[in-house]
Amino acid sequence: MEKYRVTVTSIGSQVEELRSGNIVILFDEGAPPELAEISVLHTKGELTEEIEAGDILLFGDLEYRVLEVGSKANENMALLGHCCLKFDRDLTLLHGDIRLDGTPPPIEVGQEIVIYKP
Repeated sequence: MEKYRVTVTSIGSQVEELRSGNIVILFDEGAPPELAEISVLHTKGELTEEIEAGDILLFGDLEYRVLEVGSKANENMALLGHCCLKFDRDLTLLHGDIRLDGTPPPIEVGQEIVIYKP
């Protein structure tokens, strides 16, 4: 069951630096400029059901399993299309974070980001 679907519309100038540190920040289009610089901006999506451990996140053609979901991540995704994706088990999970398995994907404008329950 699909829970969320958006399309990448722009990539901030500092995204690659964060990606190399195993972090990808998502935000709806229209994020303030200081946040847009560090974010992957995307179309507005509707969160139809809460994201939970065990869900699958597709980033383009690459598939990731959701390992942990911070206590505010679902609220932030529903309101702002915002979360911090962490791809390293050693990084501290904060309230707005979602931890995924694997390594950060290459990011391109036009990619779809889909979250679903397998």
